Amino acid sequence: MHSIDTDAVKHYLLSLQDDICSQLAAEETGGQAFLEDSWQREQGGGGRSRVLEGGAVFEKAGVNFSHVFGDGLPKSATAHRPELEGRRFQAMGVSLVIHPRNPMVPTSHANVRFFIAEKEGADPVWWFGGGFDLTPYYGFEEDCVHWHRTAQAACAPFGEDVYPRYKKWCDDYFYLKHRDETRGVGGLFFDDLNDWEYERCFAFMRSVGDAYIQAYRPIVQKRKALPHTEQQREFQLYRRGRYVEFNLVYDRGTLFGLQTGGRTESILMSLPSLVSWKYNWQPEPGSAEETLYTRFLGARDWI
Repeated sequence: MHSIDTDAVKHYLLSLQDDICSQLAAEETGGQAFLEDSWQREQGGGGRSRVLEGGAVFEKAGVNFSHVFGDGLPKSATAHRPELEGRRFQAMGVSLVIHPRNPMVPTSHANVRFFIAEKEGADPVWWFGGGFDLTPYYGFEEDCVHWHRTAQAACAPFGEDVYPRYKKWCDDYFYLKHRDETRGVGGLFFDDLNDWEYERCFAFMRSVGDAYIQAYRPIVQKRKALPHTEQQREFQLYRRGRYVEFNLVYDRGTLFGLQTGGRTESILMSLPSLVSWKYNWQPEPGSAEETLYTRFLGARDWI
């Protein structure tokens, strides 16, 4: 077995944060830049949060790096993994959510992460996780196809079965049971990845991390200047409510961060600046808003 080089993982994640921020900032037409906020936590570790808020293209874009560690995990985190009790742990990752201003540009999310727990006299327990998913407000077939082809290409070197397996996991994971609908058009999701040797797992995480901006930036470039109406803006704010519901009710990363004493501002950075809920709202039959529900939401083969 290859030795586990946590410094190499951390170096990659910091570089990934740099690259994604620079590429997104290059699309911002108003001159806004990411502001950096470094933080430390009392229990061990910290991170650097980068947020671009109030931009002409990105209403709120947050790209977080965190590296937290400690002597033990809370019971809530070890209830289903008793082998982790009493171990020193490290968790590091990059997590991002991009909320564009123009409703023709989809919201996107990506996350890549590494976890390791160690104790004397025992083999380390480690895994990688991550993925990316797309949440359009007004759907464009070609954008969804491009998104999924990029995801498939990231998985291809690791086996033909990898994309369909992690695509299905994404569809199943980003699903709001109480709404009976998917959050968006999916992408990739994987967790607890240690099936292959360490180097191959690390390479797969890098492939997924690098693919995100290749998938998202062309969509931003194509849609950011499209005209839109105030009614379409209102629909965007309404649909953002689904995003908030998922992140606060179901998202594992949000729950893990709060349970382990993470920095609340950074954990909740994923939430949009503006959002609305309307009581018992339904789209007009035959409208573009209804098309989102009938043609884009729900598990679908895009390739």
